[in-house]
Amino acid sequence: MPGTMVSRALLLVGVVLTAQLCACTAYVGSGGDGFSVEFIHRDSARSPFHDPSLTAPARVLEAARRSTVRAAALSRSYVRVDAPSADGFVSELTSTPFEYLMAVNIGTPPTRMVAIADTGSDLIWLNCSYGGDGPGLAAARDADAQPPGVQFDPSKSTTFRLVDCDSVACSELPEASCGADSKCRYSYSYGDGSHTSGVLSTETFTFADAPGARGDGTTTRVANVNFGCSTTFVGSSVGDGLVGLGGGDLSLVSQLGADTSLGRRFSYCLVPYSVKASSALNFGPRAAVTDPGAVTTPLIPSQVKAYYIVELRSVKVGNKTFEAPDRSPLIVDSGTTLTFLPEALVDPLVKELTGRIKLPPAQSPERLLPLCFDVSGVREGQVAAMIPDVTVGLGGGAAVTLKAENTFVEVQEGTLCLAVSAMSEQFPASIIGNIAQQNMHVGYDLDKGTVTFAPAACASSYPAPSPSASV
Repeated sequence: MPGTMVSRALLLVGVVLTAQLCACTAYVGSGGDGFSVEFIHRDSARSPFHDPSLTAPARVLEAARRSTVRAAALSRSYVRVDAPSADGFVSELTSTPFEYLMAVNIGTPPTRMVAIADTGSDLIWLNCSYGGDGPGLAAARDADAQPPGVQFDPSKSTTFRLVDCDSVACSELPEASCGADSKCRYSYSYGDGSHTSGVLSTETFTFADAPGARGDGTTTRVANVNFGCSTTFVGSSVGDGLVGLGGGDLSLVSQLGADTSLGRRFSYCLVPYSVKASSALNFGPRAAVTDPGAVTTPLIPSQVKAYYIVELRSVKVGNKTFEAPDRSPLIVDSGTTLTFLPEALVDPLVKELTGRIKLPPAQSPERLLPLCFDVSGVREGQVAAMIPDVTVGLGGGAAVTLKAENTFVEVQEGTLCLAVSAMSEQFPASIIGNIAQQNMHVGYDLDKGTVTFAPAACASSYPAPSPSASV
């Protein structure tokens, strides 16, 4: 009996400590296997950022340009943790370039918003307006610094609450301040000059299960999620806000983990750029990667808790294996398009592929990429057969095979380029980007400290909706 009482007391302490950061209460649909939402590429016809005037190769080239900006931002954050800027603290995500979005429903009754889904940052923040004169928000509002798009009005929700300055959640913010009302205010500055500020709050989030993604049309409601109610945003448009999917305590993943039926895990399956279908973003038990050929590698602890970092050991083409330099961390990031590797790997990789691929050489547009071929005289469908697999060796003995669609992209009509670039002083950290992750089921498990990769036909993970359908 005394032992039972001690166990119950310890369990109660654990529950109380968890509730101090996030009092999440998830009401999971039947089966309790988690939920899936649509993962929308920014260039998809389903995205508010879709530019119908661009050709498919032009969209890839634009993504490559954004990729260099984001890679530089991630790298700077990784090598200079918590480095202050001239304007104050620069958050972990030091640039706003992004590649994927997701729909969230916030409040009671819910307001539907489409926000950046970012695996390189933690804080959830959404654009807010305020129709009333309540404390905190009315004083913080800046009508001249509001972006277009949907704005959440907390005065119309029965479940909205402001967060106190002495809360654990407030202490997790990189830069926070207190007003006379003792409510927690946050400020985030980004490397491209963008800036968001507002009030840390809690609200109920509702996620509609993706049709066809093993769901039955049910919804998942999560109460008391900490998020930044953004009353000021200055900079380039970023949709209706941002949902952090990183490894830090304020991310959606960590907050969902407060409910033990879901755990701190998520996965996605990215369709190739050329496929007119959406990808699926999965949470909870549904995020388990059990597909044939799955390989698992351990996460490396980092001071930048938002980043998912694994060990890069080698790159192999055919029977040629090139060893990575000692201590080669690799950031797994869905928001970076290209893959960035040490020059000691990229140079022999380029040389080996040049000798194996029997295609005429071509000039890289804007010299962004190290190896390009002229495929204007090759029939569609034949190019992939001419490109050898590339195997990336990771920590724990995991080996991830990259097919042609993971290593080469058409960046202009008739020009096919290697979607891998060398690290430099500008990009000192290695990154495996989303092209390399296409047609893979990639699962992140923060509780186990692992990332799992498996080949998959991602177009079947989510139905192909009509482009005119609402996102």
